[in-house]
Amino acid sequence: MSLFDDDFYSTRVSRRIRSTGRSRDVSFSKRGFRWTWTPVRMAAASSVVSALAVVLAFGLFTGFERGEQAVSAVSGVTNVGMSGDPLEKTISAAAKMRPAVVSIINEQAQIEDGAADGGTDAGEGSELEQAAVGSGFIFEKVKGKAHIITNNHVIEGAAAVKAVLSTGETREAKIVGTDAITDLAVLEIDADGIDEVAEIGDSDELRAGQWVMAIGNPLGLSDSLSMGIVSKTKRVIPISLSQDGNYDWEQEVIQIDASINQGNSGGPLIDLDGNVIGINSMKIAEYGVEGVGFAIPSHIAMPIVQSLLEYGKVKRPYLGVYTMDLEVYLSQQAAAALPDAGGNGADAGSSDDEAAGSESGEGIVPGGDEGIALPQGDLKLPEGVDQGVIVLQAVGPAAEAGLAFGDIIVKLDNRSISSTMELRKYLYYEKSIGDEIEITFYRNGEKLSTTFKLTEKTEE
Repeated sequence: MSLFDDDFYSTRVSRRIRSTGRSRDVSFSKRGFRWTWTPVRMAAASSVVSALAVVLAFGLFTGFERGEQAVSAVSGVTNVGMSGDPLEKTISAAAKMRPAVVSIINEQAQIEDGAADGGTDAGEGSELEQAAVGSGFIFEKVKGKAHIITNNHVIEGAAAVKAVLSTGETREAKIVGTDAITDLAVLEIDADGIDEVAEIGDSDELRAGQWVMAIGNPLGLSDSLSMGIVSKTKRVIPISLSQDGNYDWEQEVIQIDASINQGNSGGPLIDLDGNVIGINSMKIAEYGVEGVGFAIPSHIAMPIVQSLLEYGKVKRPYLGVYTMDLEVYLSQQAAAALPDAGGNGADAGSSDDEAAGSESGEGIVPGGDEGIALPQGDLKLPEGVDQGVIVLQAVGPAAEAGLAFGDIIVKLDNRSISSTMELRKYLYYEKSIGDEIEITFYRNGEKLSTTFKLTEKTEE
């Protein structure tokens, strides 16, 4: 017996058909036209319909035009075409970028006791040795020279710098310019035999969750890849330019969870199209912290790079003061006055090298061993004045305008200033070389002001 019991699906022959000896036809009639569905016709029609269904389904999933992308992504998301496996994007992006990535070797002179001497004048009998390694990438070729972007801290203190190409060849590198504020540097090498340069993307187009890749020389392991996502497209973190623990600048960075280790600094952060959208710069290296790395966005880095190429430095307005935050000084005075502190407020800061502040024009921090003393005793501030910056030394335009050691700056123009960071940000973001600036400050308890023109810092 058949699974189905009706005549249409059954293999049985009905009594009426057996009696007549004729096959049963299924037919449809419309406006006089009569189509008879014989078993042969039905089988043929079924084959045609099945074939059309397969073609239609295949077309929907693969795209009818192979030359066009079947998926267009929103701005900031890597476009994934349907011509292949999306996971192949990581391979093609790495292959595109790798030839332009280089390892950077920082060589310094070694003195007899083995300590590194960063000066170029090493003295007799000294020789250069590898003091640090980092990463970089070639971003342009101009007039027979190839230019490399890396971090300032990668080549800081170097007596000589070398670049190791992806082919393994080592070439001498010349420092074109550096900027400690943004931690960027540009190097130059001979462009002979270099065919590939990096393409710079737009970090403004990044979106949280987007896949990115870091390429570099972590722990001396050249040509190394790591992958992760953008955790935060814009993260502002405080940093200490002098590495003394006092935050005197803020850096806008991209936060990523791709592995960043020593030696990755200066290498490219790329999207899945193989374009550079950041320069790997730092990570949080604390116990229990994983996957928190930072990169300088390309839209911030490239104007700095162009200035380094043109001038060898970044031109910024120069105030001419070395400073220390008043709040930090007062807290140190208070701590030193405690019974178990072994001192008193009068001389608490006189030997504290770490309290030496930073210079507002360039971010160079002079230590106490360079002859800059700290204020001692009572600053004679009016009651309620507990924020500002103390002038440790005035040079250049500030000295010419009459600022002196021990003055407490509380305002720039009409902007209240509570820290060296705020002073520096106001100068760099709100003022330009040649602008007039009004300084409001306290001296021996008296409120004074002076006005002068900001200049460009000259090389010392």
